[in-house]
Amino acid sequence: MSAASSAARPLWRPFLVFLLPMMATNILQSLSMTINNIFLGRMLGFEALAAASVFFPVAFLFIAFLIGLSAGATVLVGQAQGAGAVDKIKAVAGTSITVALAGGILIAGMGWHFAAQILTLLGTPAEIFGQAVAYARMSFLVMPFTFLFLVAASLLRGTGDTVRPLMAQIFATILGAALTPALIQGWIGLPPLGAPAAALAAGLAFLAALVALGGYLSAKGHVMAPDRALLRAMRPDPALLALILRIGLPTGVQVVAGSLAGLVIVGLVNAYGVQATAAYGAVSQIISYVQFPALSISIAASVFGAQMIGRGRPDRLGEVLRTAMAMNLILTGGLVLIVYAGSRQIIGLFLTDPAIVDLSQELLHIVAWAALMFGAGTIFSGIMRASGTVLMPMVIGLFAILGVEIPVAVLLSGQIGLPGIWWGYVASFAAMMVLQGAYFGLVWRRKTIHALI
Repeated sequence: MSAASSAARPLWRPFLVFLLPMMATNILQSLSMTINNIFLGRMLGFEALAAASVFFPVAFLFIAFLIGLSAGATVLVGQAQGAGAVDKIKAVAGTSITVALAGGILIAGMGWHFAAQILTLLGTPAEIFGQAVAYARMSFLVMPFTFLFLVAASLLRGTGDTVRPLMAQIFATILGAALTPALIQGWIGLPPLGAPAAALAAGLAFLAALVALGGYLSAKGHVMAPDRALLRAMRPDPALLALILRIGLPTGVQVVAGSLAGLVIVGLVNAYGVQATAAYGAVSQIISYVQFPALSISIAASVFGAQMIGRGRPDRLGEVLRTAMAMNLILTGGLVLIVYAGSRQIIGLFLTDPAIVDLSQELLHIVAWAALMFGAGTIFSGIMRASGTVLMPMVIGLFAILGVEIPVAVLLSGQIGLPGIWWGYVASFAAMMVLQGAYFGLVWRRKTIHALI
């Protein structure tokens, strides 16, 4: 059933039913990475954890490509779902899955071969170089499974289904948590694998979850079941792929830009010493969780908007916007209030030094409320993406990161010290909200909205 199929009931009800499982899925994905890091650090020592951490920026660059592919595919599946066009859903799914699989295999082969050279370019310390290369090669090897799992979850969301991706993520998280220590120590008849065990466990968990998900979808007759129609569509359609990438790649570009800007911010923070770096790490972790509702609401708004367009009801996009903004105010805002009320206790989960806790609390209080503006900006861009309008929202997003966040952080850090860096985030979120909202209201709403597929 379409996520936005009922015109009679209030939109907030199906929106919330769609949203909550997706938020839980996003939290579980982050939690599974945290669990793996805990096993590495406690069972093998900080060197193994450092070896895995070195690879994260590399993995994120490749995941950014997949985010772009998934974003475009989700919009087109949403429009096709709204129109009830099963053949188009299968066509988009077939092209997306094929490209994700081919891309994953290509990256796996190239990454395995050039892992040592990549880590050398990153300046990996000699004392962890061997472990880092082993971890990177295993991560590259299982990347096709990771790609397929993530794109399958995105395609299901496009049909309005967030429950089954959640079920699959729960299965993968539990299995990965069981496999990681077993593979690290060789408990299941295999030789101890060390740091690569975490990457292999995650890949095997994704593969098992994919198989289980496929079987479940087939048993239920789901539109995304791996049936003959989907298998026939498992070939890249050049025109369809071009449309998917046109919609999705700007999102991937913005993700990469944000990641690169983050490296600049880390450099600014590091100049203030190890206490500042520790505070940055703790506050960043907390803010990432505060932003989960906002990001999920943006995706939900994009899916609901795409389905409304597919149904020939672009007149209801205003209702989607109001519903999403209300959810942002209630869910993101509620989480922000919790963070302010319990900021010291929450920071205490990461840090124990009173001086660093005080510093972290000051920084958290500067930036936490701005998650509401971040959410509003991403909702505007999410709804515009549902119609295929992506170029100008991307330009605005890049300007907010490169033209506001970094310059303001550099300028204010020179004037007021470390807090100035965090005011750079606030300025960036404010600029994104205002500019995305202005473009949405003054330009995009005057356009004629029609289905792309």
